[in-house]
Amino acid sequence: MKKRLLYITLGLTLFSSGCTHDFDAVDTDPISVDAARYNANLLLSKSQFQYANTGYAQLLFESMWSQLLASTYNYYSNGDKYVASSGIIGYQNQLWIDDYRAASLASEMTTLATEKQLTNLASIGVMMKVLAMQHITDAYGDVPYTEALSGKAGVFTPKYDTQEEIYTSMLQELETAINALDAAGDKPTADLFYGGNIDKWKRFGYSLMLRSAMRIVKANPTMAREYAEKAAAGGTFQGNADNAICITDNSTGNGNGTSSALLVTEDYREVKWSKPLIDYLKANNDPRLGVAAEVAPAGLTAGTNSSLAGNKDPNVQIGMPNGYDLAGGATDITKRPDYPGSTGAAGDIYFLGKYSRPTTAVYLSRSAPHIVLTYGETELLLAEASVRGWTIPGTAAAHYRNAVSGALQALSTFSAAAAISAGVADAYAAAHPLNESSLAASLKQINEQYWATNGLQFNFIEAWVNWRRSGYPVLTPVVYQGNFTGGTIPRRIAYHSTEGSTNPVNYQEAVGRLGGNDNYTGRVWWDAQ
Repeated sequence: MKKRLLYITLGLTLFSSGCTHDFDAVDTDPISVDAARYNANLLLSKSQFQYANTGYAQLLFESMWSQLLASTYNYYSNGDKYVASSGIIGYQNQLWIDDYRAASLASEMTTLATEKQLTNLASIGVMMKVLAMQHITDAYGDVPYTEALSGKAGVFTPKYDTQEEIYTSMLQELETAINALDAAGDKPTADLFYGGNIDKWKRFGYSLMLRSAMRIVKANPTMAREYAEKAAAGGTFQGNADNAICITDNSTGNGNGTSSALLVTEDYREVKWSKPLIDYLKANNDPRLGVAAEVAPAGLTAGTNSSLAGNKDPNVQIGMPNGYDLAGGATDITKRPDYPGSTGAAGDIYFLGKYSRPTTAVYLSRSAPHIVLTYGETELLLAEASVRGWTIPGTAAAHYRNAVSGALQALSTFSAAAAISAGVADAYAAAHPLNESSLAASLKQINEQYWATNGLQFNFIEAWVNWRRSGYPVLTPVVYQGNFTGGTIPRRIAYHSTEGSTNPVNYQEAVGRLGGNDNYTGRVWWDAQ
């Protein structure tokens, strides 16, 4: 079923070959494709896969800005050390390109579906557009929104809406789209997330609304509370069965970009779990440590052979600190006082061999799924809304307990090798309750868990974004010679590199709202000081 769906949606051929004698169609425009001649459903899977398959677009920046992964390999210096590598411009542009394409596909699907009166499909298109646009505005700040995706209408230099305007519009659009869903109506036929289940899409919509609302809690707490309470009342995810998962299939050319990237020789050798993450899991005796991390077999040859399993014993896991290299100078990782030593013998020494890597059998299948939005994340956000005193069904403690148990069990989405039983997960959650001694203590615990949960689910963009919003965990910036941030963790991505020349008036206006500098340290609207 999975392969069939991906062949249909992602390897689509619009027209079959052969001769036709349909002379009634002679006067039809042979180029334009309208709803009568094209199945709008086929754009849904394209939008979903485009959005979810981030690959290097998140590995080169956000995975290490959030200090979840670390690397000594110079190609990762953009993320690990805030030092430009040869590919920085491409990755500066990549998220912009990928997500505007995903949003464009979703928007076109909505247009075609509306013409065919496919109300559910049209509404899902709105949700997919919001999902993609949230990535863009969270990463870059003020961006084209109301005039974006309008090339067919002749708009090629769209204005940059303020992020406040964008979030206001996104929340309103989500509410309208959710309310239009009807379980008795049309059923999407090319849906990689839910197989056309409208009830699950409604819960997805409310969960996305909740996440969007919580994003603006510092910038506009009144609007944040209004929409968080609407989402909670409407019905967010009820369990891991509601998780938004995007399937992949490498045999059709639609594999997992993140897993494939980490299997590249240099990446596999030098990308490790970070010290902050492994220390966090160890300090909390977290069962995920024993399935998510492994220490490679001894020696460079065996240690970089992806067919050989590593040691998953929690006691031997060591996270690698960010900001180091293997260049022999002052920042060479082997010169750290806590350097654990190498593995292997002369001629086969693996200098990073004792640091923990993501478990190969769990994360690095080229057909591994992408985890998009989960019950665990949603329950953490409900817990935060509750401790803030908002009207949320249930208690903050219960939502936090649900989140922790759900997050532990969700790792099995990647592989049965990561399975943590419900009994173990529930017992762990019960033994590690929410600290409600103060609002600050609760916010710290909730958002540290959010960071770890998203990191372990390879959702690095969301982990970085929520770290900027919440301030948790408290991370120590890397200060490395030649860095482009002045020794601070990046808080946004510079705009697409061609915007200054192709859309100069609107670009300059947006840069002006950043204080005149299009750099990596400016703060977007919701990232209040």
